[in-house]
Amino acid sequence: MKRLGVIGTMVWDTIYGRDGRAGPVEEWGGIAYALAALDVALPEDWRIVPLIKVGRDMAGPANAFLRDLARPIPGARFIEVPEPNNRVTLRYETVGRRFERLQGGVPGWRWEELGPLVRDLDALYVNFIAGWELDLDTALLLRHGYQGPIYADLHSLLLGIAHHGLRVPRTLADAARWMSCFDVVQLNDEEVGLVGGTPMEVAATAIAAGVRLLVVTLGSRGAAYFTARPFAFAPQTAANAPTGPIETARVAAPEAHAAGDPTGCGDVFGATLAAELLKETAIAEAIAAANTAAGRNVPHHGATNLQYHLRGEIAPR
Repeated sequence: MKRLGVIGTMVWDTIYGRDGRAGPVEEWGGIAYALAALDVALPEDWRIVPLIKVGRDMAGPANAFLRDLARPIPGARFIEVPEPNNRVTLRYETVGRRFERLQGGVPGWRWEELGPLVRDLDALYVNFIAGWELDLDTALLLRHGYQGPIYADLHSLLLGIAHHGLRVPRTLADAARWMSCFDVVQLNDEEVGLVGGTPMEVAATAIAAGVRLLVVTLGSRGAAYFTARPFAFAPQTAANAPTGPIETARVAAPEAHAAGDPTGCGDVFGATLAAELLKETAIAEAIAAANTAAGRNVPHHGATNLQYHLRGEIAPR
């Protein structure tokens, strides 16, 4: 069996303003969405290795969530830390606009911790849920010390923390150095400007830094991609370096549900896309599958039992 390491953060969400509900909804979020999607989309010969820290206060429920998945390696557990687990309050004003406040302090990874854990992995999926899962020095050491393919969703790397934990957009310093750490990079359309420039300018920076594929999610419009042929989900070397111009296209999404919860759609998209790329699915087809999975997430509330919903099955409880 091949092993996919997953780096991210389990978050306990409290969500207001979803589906017009009067009261809040509480449930697992963060990397939980990606884990559920990977449980569905990974090739049969792959297993999940969670490289995920959780606060001691939520370790029991978090590991119960993990045990409900079918694809983690036998005996998989989250890594318990003494700090309080991350909790996020989301308040939706519209489907596409929300305010987010963060509490908790699960720390990121240092290379001396992470290095021994990635040695035997076949690929890595990194999702910046908190935004500090890796700092730049650790990411550069990861790129230098790990030779497998790395998929990265940069989302919360582009969010700072203001008064009372309010998450606010921030620009990405050292964008080219960050990009050089990953083989596939995912952003949304608002985040592109925070990296610096137009989508084509960001794509040129990314590909020059060694990124093989840049994907920009566009909500209900689907996703656009930028790559230079030949594409391979693998670190760039002299032997496989791209030789052609940047290729770009938009892959439309299926018709979206009129009502539902967009929370986690980007995580489901990215996890599904990473799994499809591990299958060596063509880029446009892989993005189409990711668009479909993200759309299926909309009518489901939260990450608990999401894997059953994505498979079209009835949850056992």
